[in-house]
Amino acid sequence: MTEGMNDEIIAGNFRGWADRVADVLATTHPEFTYMNLAIRGKLVGQVVREQIPVALRHISDRPKPSEVLISFHAGANDILRPKYSPEETIATYNKGVEILSNQGIQLMLFCILEDFAAGSKTGSALAERFKFFNENVRRIAKDSGAILLDPNPEPFWHDKSFMSWDRLHMNSEGHYRAAQGVLAKLDLPHDPNFREPKLGGAKKSRIKKVRENIHWFFAFLLPWIWRRIRGRSSGDGRSPKFGTPVKWPLS
Repeated sequence: MTEGMNDEIIAGNFRGWADRVADVLATTHPEFTYMNLAIRGKLVGQVVREQIPVALRHISDRPKPSEVLISFHAGANDILRPKYSPEETIATYNKGVEILSNQGIQLMLFCILEDFAAGSKTGSALAERFKFFNENVRRIAKDSGAILLDPNPEPFWHDKSFMSWDRLHMNSEGHYRAAQGVLAKLDLPHDPNFREPKLGGAKKSRIKKVRENIHWFFAFLLPWIWRRIRGRSSGDGRSPKFGTPVKWPLS
């Protein structure tokens, strides 16, 4: 999500909600710098072991850690795995939150949209997993003083038109709305109408739905299954968009 999967592509990278938020932060904080360590497909253990240490090295360079904002969102990829262990995933997630919150920074956490895969038996089972995971996120956000972004109580987020073709990540409209929600939480300039329902488009024909299902099966589901069989991830071999702090916006 934070890498920006399936948003518009700028300079070879997906833009994403975080880049959109950075655009506004740069206008309100002249010395603003930005990192984005997110890599698609990473499990929560990988995020804690590989990404948090990188973030910590740069936090230590800051004279005022309280001026640092870190978003931490991991666990959804674990939940999608057949051999998901809720106890292990949540314990690792909480360890990551504890490490970050102890740095004196402002932490921002996210709940997962529980019904994004509604309409099937698999979707219902995932919803129960996400609900249990989210309960922990809400609890630890309160305990750690983190900013919490929770789409579940917001009616507009349950509109599937904010989902991209892979039915897993947001499309450009979804990333825009997510960015506006974050900016609103931060009390920064934002679109006051970001919660308005999206205007309905033309109803899809049955033939179009079948074509979309076939495309999704061959373009997303089969490659996903093949990676699982081989023990691979879509993020293998990838580097983060901005692995060190950059002056934002990029010139």
